Amino acid sequence: MTEIKRETKETKIEIKVDIEGSGKANISTGVGFFDHMLETLAKHSGIDMEIFCDGDIDVDFHHTVEDVGIALGQALYKEVFPVKNIERFANAVAILDEAAVEVDLDIGGRPYLVYEMPREGAIREFDLELVEEFFKSLVFNFKIAAHIVYKRGTNKHHIVESAFKSFAVALRRALSYRESGIPSTKGVL
Repeated sequence: MTEIKRETKETKIEIKVDIEGSGKANISTGVGFFDHMLETLAKHSGIDMEIFCDGDIDVDFHHTVEDVGIALGQALYKEVFPVKNIERFANAVAILDEAAVEVDLDIGGRPYLVYEMPREGAIREFDLELVEEFFKSLVFNFKIAAHIVYKRGTNKHHIVESAFKSFAVALRRALSYRESGIPSTKGVL
């Protein structure tokens, strides 16, 4: 289990993650929809997560979402790296009713994000552009590459939840055990 604490003028965050967990989640960020997405991420990745954030949500949700992404990425990096005996590459498409989002991952130490998702609109007060901010912060601090690509759907909640589920399933698959040593022809990641 890895623990990360991050405190700025805008947020105070405590995160614990265990990649050998069962998907248990204890999440409290003050942003209900975001909590729901983080619980979804934990459940479908099989990673136990405790995430507490006291942020300036009276200003807006941006700092909370971005900083949780940063701290979660740092915690996952500490849990996973140095990489050894994992599948490394994985993809998944998780559907939620009419919505489908595809996620391709490389846990290879080279951060990169391709994000082709709707950015306009909101789910209650939660701006869709915040989803990209979360994944950008997570991916760059976890030091992985992710392609998150919207395939279809009309319901914003379904589309975003499909993205979180797809990311979680791809992450679970990429972390699956494989007797291969370092999964690179270079011999190092």
